[in-house]
Formats: sequence, C-alpha cells, structure tokens
Amino acid sequence: METLDEVVPAPKDFGNALIGAEEGTDIDLNVRLESVVDGILVSGVASVDVHGECSRCLDSIDYELSADVQELFVFEKAPEGGPEDEIDEQYAVEDEEIDLEPVLRDAVILQLPFQPVCRETCLGLCSECGFRLEDDPEHHHEVLDSRWNALAGLFNEGDKNL
Repeated sequence: METLDEVVPAPKDFGNALIGAEEGTDIDLNVRLESVVDGILVSGVASVDVHGECSRCLDSIDYELSADVQELFVFEKAPEGGPEDEIDEQYAVEDEEIDLEPVLRDAVILQLPFQPVCRETCLGLCSECGFRLEDDPEHHHEVLDSRWNALAGLFNEGDKNL
C-alpha cells in the first residue's frame, strides 16, 4: 500500500457549461494505492475549487468541492476464460502506470450541479427585461396575448348595448 498526497493541475474542460474548475486550478489528491489480486485499488478524496455562475441570476459562484474516489485499475491481461472486451470497460494498468484523469473527471464532474444556483431562494432575472428580481420581488410586466388584439375595440366602456 502507498499513499499519495499531491497537488495536480486541473485539465482542460474540467466541468460543465455553467460551473467547473478552470484549467490549471490545483486539485488536492489524498489517495491510497493498494495492490490487490486483480490490479491496483485507488481510493481517497480529491478536492478542487470550482467557479461558475448561477443559472437563475448569473451571479458568480465559488466553493470547494470534495469528491470521493474509488476505482480498480486492472492489469492489462484479460481474465482467464473471459472475453478480451472485458478489459476495455475498466481502467487498466499500462506499463506499470495508471492514469487518474478519467477517474477524477468521473468523480468530480458528476458531483457538479447541472443548473447551479447561488442559493435555493434565488429569484433570478425577469424574463422580459433582465431586471434582477431580488431587488424588487414584485416586479412584473403586463403581457397581453396578441391573439386578443382583434377583439380589443369590439367592446368600449361607454357601450351600453351589451
């Protein structure tokens, strides 16, 4: 068994459209590498600072995300009697090395919210004018359905022949 406490840079596109870690951001790895019969078991925690914007009001969001990592890297040869394809579905030990990037992507990116919000009670922006609803929760626009415009002049307030 070996432990690995290291800081590595975040790769490119380490997130989704609204939130993620910028390329080069430090990822703190605290993992344990254990030799097992089938390969190397990697388990531990990866921590990274993520930056993004609220999907409702577009305010900036910054916080530290910690993700549990646990994955088995199998030796390159396929198990006895098993198809060669089985090794492709798993992470492999290649030339006595393992590549942690795909494992980190799976662990961290899957924990990122698809639609991040600055807080659960965020009201967002007005869909008509972009006004910040947090500043005035009563803000609204009188939106009339244009299909009724033809009937607008049909009834006048002074008309008593109804």
